[in-house]
Amino acid sequence: MRSASAKMMRAVLVRQFGDVDQMKVERIPIPTVRDKQVLIKVHSSGVNPVDTYVRAGQYKMLPDLPYIPGKDAAGLVHSVGASVTKFKPGDRVFSSQTNQMGTLAEYACVDESNVFPLGSSLTFDEGAAIGIPYFTAYRALFQKALAKSGERLLIHGASGAVGIAATQIAKKHGMYVVGTGGTTEGIDLVRETGADEAVNHRDSNYIEKLMEGEKFDVILEMSSHVNLGHDLTLMNSDGRTVVIGCRGPVNINPRALMGTEGSIIGCALFSATPDQFQEIGSAVVKGITDGWVKPVIDTVFDLEKAHEAHTAVIHSKGAKGKLIVRVQE
Repeated sequence: MRSASAKMMRAVLVRQFGDVDQMKVERIPIPTVRDKQVLIKVHSSGVNPVDTYVRAGQYKMLPDLPYIPGKDAAGLVHSVGASVTKFKPGDRVFSSQTNQMGTLAEYACVDESNVFPLGSSLTFDEGAAIGIPYFTAYRALFQKALAKSGERLLIHGASGAVGIAATQIAKKHGMYVVGTGGTTEGIDLVRETGADEAVNHRDSNYIEKLMEGEKFDVILEMSSHVNLGHDLTLMNSDGRTVVIGCRGPVNINPRALMGTEGSIIGCALFSATPDQFQEIGSAVVKGITDGWVKPVIDTVFDLEKAHEAHTAVIHSKGAKGKLIVRVQE
């Protein structure tokens, strides 16, 4: 379908990797939908830390310049390619693109395999908060840590978007969850999300508090550059620490792994195979249908303020859910 290609849309464009001042709203042609793609009229776009790493040019996989930032979106199907069978114009959908860019725009072309039904129970803002957070949390728990019902889970950074998703998924699957946050509001949110216990990771003795209780079978680590050394002392026998986030090097003592025969496991959503990605998508869509996928929105920005969202997702004093850019009503 090429009828939309002559029309224009607003989009955030990055012409050079660098700081947020490289993000400019411009008018560019609406992309042409290809054979196995879905053209989404984007209502809301989710902002993730990885988006800032790409924009800064500090990521393993970088797009060609210029590019439109953003991986997560929710909106209505505008048109579909000739070989698309799962969606039709007007469907409410969300998307998560692992190897493509382009959701900070009024329209986004997404491969059909990366588009999923949103249903009617969630808003578009909530739909844009699903992709990377929920998919990453599921992959970390079940495809990497092989978590099981009854195990004890520690989530470092449980008030952030991935932490909230991980808490909901883990509780649904019968795990005991201890979550950390860095503010009073964050701690309250960790409890409201369903964690069995909440700990303030800015307390000077929070590690000692954690050590006083039972140790953990699985640890999800959003700030491994700060916490990884401690994590190795908090694991049960055969414990697994999954590294989800890191902003620099860290010193650890591998001897701490020997007594427990514990494991440190890296997790990156873009490394998922197509079959693994579809497994995750199916599980999350079922969670939407069953009603336990409940994204939490922190702040909503206009498209012209997308650069402020990029700043906030890295430099906020305490995460309280997902940051969203509302592209259009």
